[in-house]
Amino acid sequence: MPPTRHRAFPHPYCSTRSTPSALGQRAALSWARRLDDTGWPVEFNDDVALDTSQVQDTRGSGGGGIGGRVALGGGGVGIIGAILYFVLSQLGGLPAGSGGSPLGLDDVQSGQSVSSADLSQECRTGADANAKEDCALVAVINSIQGYWTDQFARSGSRYQLATTNFFTGGVRTGCGSATSDVGPFYCPADSEVYIDLAFFKELETRFGAQGGTFAEAYVLAHEYGHHVQNLLGTSAKVREGTGPTSDGVRLELQADCYAGVWANHATTVPTSSGQPLIKSITQDDINRALDVAARIGDDYIQKNLGGGRVDESQFSHGSSAQREKWFSTGYQTGNPTSCDTFAARNLG
Repeated sequence: MPPTRHRAFPHPYCSTRSTPSALGQRAALSWARRLDDTGWPVEFNDDVALDTSQVQDTRGSGGGGIGGRVALGGGGVGIIGAILYFVLSQLGGLPAGSGGSPLGLDDVQSGQSVSSADLSQECRTGADANAKEDCALVAVINSIQGYWTDQFARSGSRYQLATTNFFTGGVRTGCGSATSDVGPFYCPADSEVYIDLAFFKELETRFGAQGGTFAEAYVLAHEYGHHVQNLLGTSAKVREGTGPTSDGVRLELQADCYAGVWANHATTVPTSSGQPLIKSITQDDINRALDVAARIGDDYIQKNLGGGRVDESQFSHGSSAQREKWFSTGYQTGNPTSCDTFAARNLG
């Protein structure tokens, strides 16, 4: 049965000929380097409880052979996906053992599913999130899902919680098996998010991103944007293909916009205690999120990690400027209805 459409959102395919809303120019944001180079400015409310049941941690568990493959074009959708694999494969930059299959999705070794017992012991409150990176990610996931739960409820619909899976090297999903080469991704078949946390270090070392907690939050919020698209039935209607105005690019830019919408509300999303998990974010946090968006644009990856030539016909996620623009649109408006990339004549 197709998912029930969320009535508060216009269907992204409702009017491709309609005049798009004026989005304005991208916000002029300061890019000054923060004084605290730890990248840890996001502040969480110390006494608010964390819900580790929203995270499955399979890192460090035993392995076993896995069959099947994920096809990101028709199954999982990720924040970087096929374009990065293509570029790295041409450069010989893939890890040993990733093989030569499309997207590096050969049979992989992965841990069996384990409980979140360790996380539940370590990550109890916002105080833990302020002290430990893993707990900060749990808090971010709780906040993102808290926002969408409330947003769906306001429109008379029910948001279905999605588990985020922390894994190392490879993982089995409802969309098949995947290695870390594809980056973080969302699998519509099992409605779960998958991420090897080493990706965040890769953003800094290979992509040159500033990093930081809110940069990581943007990545997670983007993947949960894909979950929202799945619940609304948007993902199932996307036609395959690449290019600067392709459905795939529009889908990814909409997920960026949804991430920005959450960021707008991050400090006001209530928990069962009535307090929000995230106490404060700074302009520098937003800058760091935009910095990541700029470094995972198709053009940036092709030019700086590839052979230096930009081929728009191969765009699958949007240019750096487009990704910044649509995150900014969501952040500035705080309104999911501003994220109708499928009706936009000019994607930026």
